[in-house]
Amino acid sequence: MTQLSLGGAAPPGLSRPPGRLWETCIKSMMVLLAACFQAQPADWTDPVEVQHEFKRCVSYRARLDGDFLVVRATVEPGWHTFAMDNKQRAEEKLAGKPALGIEAPTEIRPSRELELVAPWHQSPPKDLSRPELRWFSWGYEDQALFVAKVRRSGPGPARIAIKGQACTETICKQVDVAISLPLPAASTNGAPSETDLKMLVPVR
Repeated sequence: MTQLSLGGAAPPGLSRPPGRLWETCIKSMMVLLAACFQAQPADWTDPVEVQHEFKRCVSYRARLDGDFLVVRATVEPGWHTFAMDNKQRAEEKLAGKPALGIEAPTEIRPSRELELVAPWHQSPPKDLSRPELRWFSWGYEDQALFVAKVRRSGPGPARIAIKGQACTETICKQVDVAISLPLPAASTNGAPSETDLKMLVPVR
């Protein structure tokens, strides 16, 4: 690849504009390239895992996508985890009646470097309820996304604390992990985003 420098010669086949005009052209190209890179969504973090007997139950990654904080849960076969509003959904179904139990909802709390400016959205949860047992739950098998609009309020990295529960048909494992999310040097607020909230549902 041909490299350009402010003091170097023009690439073969191109005539070099004189003096300050050449420097202005190169600086403009550098600004344009920087803007293009900033517009790209940040990479996913490395996964943090929840394990049971040395086997993974569920893992979480996070990234910034424009104005959005996106957390992705990947659930292992045979396991499921729960919606952020699992408790509210269960209480609505119970209508004041006692329950045998309610699984812990997913809770996500970013540190002060990222300020939430809008409610959370989540992948549409699956109904895992057993009405005959008066047991109501909504959650996820395979994969889920949790998304909230945020505002940068400090230098990185940000700490994303995640709590909840992952279960099989016979056992449950508490979720209590944290993701370290690097923050880009330049703010991503207002940058283009790949996130489509229409594919998600608001958390109650």
